Amino acid sequence: MNESERAASRTAVLVCQGRAAADGRAAVGRFADPLAVRLLRAAERIPVYEVRASTPPEGWHARMVYESVRASAEVTAPRTVAIDEALRARVTGQLVILGAGLDTRAWRLPELAQTDVWEVDHPASQQDKRARLAEASQGGRGPDGSSRPSSELPPVAHSVRFTPVDFAVDDLGAALGATGHDPSVPTTWLWEGVVPYLTRDEVRATLSALAVRTAPGSTLIVNYQAPSVKAAAGRLLTRVLGSSVTSGEPWRSLWKPQRMAAMLAEYGLRVKSDDTLLALAHSFGSPARERTSLQSGRIAVAESM
Repeated sequence: MNESERAASRTAVLVCQGRAAADGRAAVGRFADPLAVRLLRAAERIPVYEVRASTPPEGWHARMVYESVRASAEVTAPRTVAIDEALRARVTGQLVILGAGLDTRAWRLPELAQTDVWEVDHPASQQDKRARLAEASQGGRGPDGSSRPSSELPPVAHSVRFTPVDFAVDDLGAALGATGHDPSVPTTWLWEGVVPYLTRDEVRATLSALAVRTAPGSTLIVNYQAPSVKAAAGRLLTRVLGSSVTSGEPWRSLWKPQRMAAMLAEYGLRVKSDDTLLALAHSFGSPARERTSLQSGRIAVAESM
């Protein structure tokens, strides 16, 4: 299948399931995402409810789905808290979410009330999200089949501008310009859960497009994966067994913190902080296990120089 013809991201669904499973249960008082479950279809909610009730299902496949959602909840909760707090500390008039997936921040963070939000994602994933937003606004009823649902759930942000981009082939800068992004105004860039799925050339091409549109006072919040033999072996095994809903979406680039900082500096961004998800989870008082994905997952906050 051609890359531009791929289906909507399954990883986005798994991350949303993780947030729904963790809602009100992880980092209590600092993490809540009641909208997440509303963006899920009926079958996708079943493992969420099972995880929340701590009732593993019988059967190999159902148990693997359960464990995937449980692991996602452990990873996405500290990741979401860290990014939410970074955003609250750096509110600007423009927020661009790269690879937005089923992100809900424009619908749940009141701090974005005066912020225009650009959600950038692959066309298939973006169309899927807009259909889910329409379903959520209609109390769970299915959309009418149109490619542009007319009754999407309204955001709390000043505006949401959906910007379809295939990072492998499209011009990100041109797409943002066409939807009204102002490169002369400070922008907060959020790049969560995307970098590992891009090649190194695609990562650099994205940063190059950002650099042209990054005014003084801008910030980049980037989530990436550091090399880990254990994590690589685990993902290879799930691909071979086909035991994960995301087994068809392989990681393509991993970065050591020093290399990430050096690359960001090349594009005019100075790293102010860079932490593992495990360290962040512990700082939030979350009883996180020593899960490999928490040890290799990182969040860096960089500011324009």
